[in-house]
Amino acid sequence: MRIILPEKVKFILEQLKEHGFEAYAVGGCVRDACLGRIPNDWDITTSASPQEVKRIFPQTFDTGIEHGTITVLIEREGFEVTTYRVDGAYNDCRHPDQVQFTSDLIEDLKRRDFTINAMAYNQETGLVDEFDGINDLKDGVLRCVGNAQERFGEDALRMMRAVRFCAQLGFRMEEKTAAAIKKLASTLKKISAERVQAELIKLLISPHPDWIRLAWETGITGVVLPEFDRMMDQPQNNAHHIYSVGEHTLETLKAIRPDKVLRLTMLLHDMGKPQVVRQDEKGIYHFRGHAASSAVIAKTVMKRLKMDNDTSGKVYRLVANHSLYPEATPEGVRRSIFQIGEDLFPLFLEVKRADILGQSPEVQETKLNYLERIGQIYSEILARGDCLSLKDLAITGNDLIHDGISPGRLLGDVLNQLLDDVLADPAHNERTYLIERSRELRREWAVFPEEKTVAP
Repeated sequence: MRIILPEKVKFILEQLKEHGFEAYAVGGCVRDACLGRIPNDWDITTSASPQEVKRIFPQTFDTGIEHGTITVLIEREGFEVTTYRVDGAYNDCRHPDQVQFTSDLIEDLKRRDFTINAMAYNQETGLVDEFDGINDLKDGVLRCVGNAQERFGEDALRMMRAVRFCAQLGFRMEEKTAAAIKKLASTLKKISAERVQAELIKLLISPHPDWIRLAWETGITGVVLPEFDRMMDQPQNNAHHIYSVGEHTLETLKAIRPDKVLRLTMLLHDMGKPQVVRQDEKGIYHFRGHAASSAVIAKTVMKRLKMDNDTSGKVYRLVANHSLYPEATPEGVRRSIFQIGEDLFPLFLEVKRADILGQSPEVQETKLNYLERIGQIYSEILARGDCLSLKDLAITGNDLIHDGISPGRLLGDVLNQLLDDVLADPAHNERTYLIERSRELRREWAVFPEEKTVAP
């Protein structure tokens, strides 16, 4: 097999060879190249020690020198160059306590996780494939290098990586590999939340996000996402659903585009259902208030996984509002946009569609037709430029202050009431009207303070 190496990679390999060392492209880049994909990164392994690598190349920095890794800069582009090594014990189930450098490429490849990631290549030798990774690629099989329990015992995160690779590549997991995960899944408790989150996101935005089922089947979610297991155990038994909560969630993951916020929203949107389920006298299940309950759980899960604030905020708002059905009128849609947020309303429509596609086929047509109408109204609202928030009002707080309202709570109450007026009728978003309306409100509230109601 011939792999076309980038010129900068060839340069690094040639320089190492000219100085008397072996060097190969290795790991994921070789795997991707064999699959006909363009690798994101090119990693290099070599018999040269870290200090020898630093002597050969003028621009380097220490990436993980204690584990033999140096980053070589070629025209400001970085390439990780790692010395052949044999790992010591992994007492933390993540990193070797110590490493020992070796001059034997095969010894280095033995320590790697999966056969498809344990191949090396250079132009002189060709493909080095000691563990038959190329045939596993052809057969669509994910298999550990050597003993699966040993590989997962060394680094527990490899268990999540195994599921993620299957989802990314559409591969099946070899039986011994799956069995080892079932036995060792509990050791994932030792892995940092940030690492777990990173693997979960890669799985969710893969071509097969519903293959989180494999993480459930092998016991992984029971450790890192027990809320998912509760959904898989929760039947729905009502006219809207033919799946359990968990199976419905898997269907919705398939039905939405591979965006981090959207896929997380679908994963989390019904996590509150097991908490709020009630069964009536006819045996029908009801889940009133599940959106609010799910939003609370979503916030807890995202905090536990140390999700960034921007993602957490967006997912929380989408989960909290996912069961909203706006009135199919311009006013109803405007009010929903205000409630959900102008920034998230387009995503809300995508979430609604995916949620519907995960429900019973008998209700889908009616609901999708409704959603199409909401989308049409939304497009018309945008085309007209209707006021949808305080920032779009034809007056500002300063305008009202100049008209005699003191800064404070009353000012905010008046602005909110004016916005409510404009959401009902966009033609009212006119300065003269709003000033006069604000005066009327102040007079009404002064005479009948008990009738003061602030909207939206």
